[in-house]
Amino acid sequence: MFHLFQKIPTISTQKLAERLNQSIVLLDVRTPSEYRGGHITQAINHPLNKIDSYQGKKKEVYVICQSGMRSKKAAKRLKQMGYEAINIQGGMNRWQGSTRGGK
Repeated sequence: MFHLFQKIPTISTQKLAERLNQSIVLLDVRTPSEYRGGHITQAINHPLNKIDSYQGKKKEVYVICQSGMRSKKAAKRLKQMGYEAINIQGGMNRWQGSTRGGK
C-alpha cells in the first residue's frame, strides 16, 4: 500500500562515514557523469531514473545524491520495493570524506 507521507530514515554524512567500515550497500543515485566527477569509494552508481531496476541482495540500502532530494525519492521507491532505505541528508554537498573520480 502506498503512503504519501512515508517516513524515510535519514542519517548525516558523519554517521555514514562511521558506517562505511562495515559491509553496507551505498547507492549513489546521481547521473553517471556526476558520479565520475567524484564519489565515495564504496558507492555503487545506480541513477534515480533506473531505480526501478535495482536488485540488491541486502535489504538495507543507504542512498546518496548531490543534495539529498533525489536520494529521498529513490529511498521512497526502494522502500515500496521492500528495501530498508536510509537517505543521506545533504548528500555529496555535505560529504567531508575522501572521494574518487572515474568509475
